[in-house]
Order: sequence, then structure tokens, then C-alpha cells
Amino acid sequence: MPNEYWVEAELSECRENRGHCYMELIQKDELSATPIAKASAKCWASKWLVVRPYFERITGQRLVAGMKVLLKVYAQFHEAYGFSWIVTDIDPTYTLGDMARKRQEIINQLKAEGVFDLQKELSLSLFCQRIAVISSETAAGYGDFCHQLADNPYDFKFHIQLFPATMQGDGIERSIIEALNSINAVCENFDAVVIIRGGGATSDMTGFDTLALAENVANFPIPIITGIGHDRDESILDMVSHTRVKTPTAAAAFLIDHLKTVLDQLTTLSEAIPKLFSVVKARQEARLDHLYQRILMRVQQRAVTSQADIRHLEQGLLTALQRRLISEHHRLEMLEEKVRALDPTLLLKRGYSITLFNGKAVRDPQALHPGDEIETRLEKGTIYSKCKNVKM
Repeated sequence: MPNEYWVEAELSECRENRGHCYMELIQKDELSATPIAKASAKCWASKWLVVRPYFERITGQRLVAGMKVLLKVYAQFHEAYGFSWIVTDIDPTYTLGDMARKRQEIINQLKAEGVFDLQKELSLSLFCQRIAVISSETAAGYGDFCHQLADNPYDFKFHIQLFPATMQGDGIERSIIEALNSINAVCENFDAVVIIRGGGATSDMTGFDTLALAENVANFPIPIITGIGHDRDESILDMVSHTRVKTPTAAAAFLIDHLKTVLDQLTTLSEAIPKLFSVVKARQEARLDHLYQRILMRVQQRAVTSQADIRHLEQGLLTALQRRLISEHHRLEMLEEKVRALDPTLLLKRGYSITLFNGKAVRDPQALHPGDEIETRLEKGTIYSKCKNVKM
């Protein structure tokens, strides 16, 4: 194999040592994504010093594991170290295409989940002054952000709390998600989150293009403002955030301008209040006078109607009462006749008597025993006696 060849592969490892770059190349099965081929590749320092900056300038990314690449190579075999490819060139446009495909897949998934625009639906607090900041503690951009907020020309007061995170390298995703989790635990203490990255190489932007980080930001309960990129870079994190600005100082300017807009609106409203109050007062007085006249007329009409209703009810009640009195008087007379018919004195006058034991009428001889004292009531007196025997 005396010639140079263009080889498509995925990087499973990419590391530098003493100016040289050592790579592990793999080829995966299209259906199962299982590696089916593997080879080592090396780019010597003389070539790497040219290839690396060219690749990063075109793609805006540095070579990392998981990236698909198109390498120009020639074969080398060493008795001790075996076969490897020696890299002489890299085609960045091939990697750009794969990166764009992956970015679009993430964007499509976020839209399918219905979370891509969730942050845009949140409203930034009118008095957005309590700010949680995710940034590297030593980053110059974080210092610039704090100074610009503190020295604003309107003397607005901001309350800033830093949640440190790694903003470069492989730990970006995990570190920012951990910071977001810490803020979420106390999110009622903040009006907004600002994610800023001052300086840093354009090639470190890959950490802001991950699905997990985008999902965390998209679903966050308070607005997130990003200032992590450069003029020509827009990460997926920028796309799903509430507001995207270019730099940390632009993020500070955005917050200051937001408060200034609110202040201007309040000033305009306060100046208009006296005039508006006069207009509203006159309208309300006229409205109240109109309502008073309507109420007065309704009351008078209702009084006349009610008087007629009362007279009608009085007449109806009087007639009904008279009828009820006659009916009840007749009922009482009937009851009186029934009571008279049941009067026991009438029976006594006819020659009947009533025998009582313990004040109760005796109906059954078995209720009495020899020696019981009884009384017998007649028309003209009472006989007291004692039982000797009882016969049925």
C-alpha cells in the first residue's frame, strides 16, 4: 500500500503527547452501532501543528472522541507496534456535515418532546434583580459581568450568587447540570439564571450541544439567559434558552436595560396618573349620578307596586283567615260532640258502674287477687271493697 488514502472513521480516542496526536479509529455497524473494525492512527507534530488549527478554525470544534472524521493517511507497519495509519491531512467539511446532522437530530428530538420553546414561554420578572450565575469562578467574563452590574449608571441593585461550573473541556455538560440542580433546589430565591463563559476557545463549544444539557435548560422553571458564544456561534443551549446574548457583558447589559425599561414605563405611568385620575373621576361621578337616578326611579316604582301587592295580600289574608276560623270552629264543635258522647258520667246515669283498681279501670278479673282493695263508682257515689275471691 504505497499510496495515501482517504479513510472515514469515528474517533474512539484522541490524545496529544509531546506535540503528536494519537487516535483510535473505529467503524461501527450501521444497524447495531457495534464496532466492527479498529485501527490506530498517528499525526506527527510536524503535521499536527498545521492540521489542528485548520480543523478547529473551520469546524469551530476540536477533535474529540465520538467525532466522525475523514483522514488522509498512509499505511505503516512496525514489527513491534503493528499496523497503524499515519495522518497527513483532515477534511473538516466531512466532520462539519456529521456535526450538523447530530445537532439537527438533537433539535428534532427536543421539538418532538415539546420542550424546545418552553423557556421562551416564561416571563422575565419585571424586577429581575436576584441572579444565579453559572460560570467559572476565575473567568474574566464573570468578573466583567459582576462589575458591569455593580457600576450601572442607574444605580440599580442586583443580588448575584455564583454556582461554579466547568465551562471548558469534557466536563461542561455534567458540571452545568449539577449547578442547575443546585439552583433548582432554591429557585424561589432567584428571578433568572445567567450562564456565561468569558473567552475560551471556539473549539470548546461542543459541550453546549448535548441533549441532556438542552433538556435540563429547556425544562428549567425560571428564565435562563446565555452568554457563552461568539458572534458566529449559536449552540443548542442558546437555542433553548429564554434569551441568548453574545458575551457576559452583553448579559449584564440586557439585565440593566430590562430594569431601565420597567423604570421608564413606571415613570410614564406615574406622570399620567393625575390626568388619568381626573378623567376617571369625572367618568365615575357621572356614572354614579346616572346610577343614583336609576336606583331612585326603580325604588319609587317598586314602592308603588309593593303597596298594591300589600293591599292585595291583606285582602286575601283576611278572606282566608275568616274561612279558616269558620272551619276550625266547626271542627271544634264536632270534637265537642264526640267528647260528650264518650263522657263516662253519662254511662253512670244510665245505671252502669265502673270498677277501679289503683286508679285504673278493671277490664279483666284476672288482674285482681284476693285481698285487693277496689273502688266502684256509681252515679251518686263510690263504694270501696276488698276482694275475697275472683271468678271468671
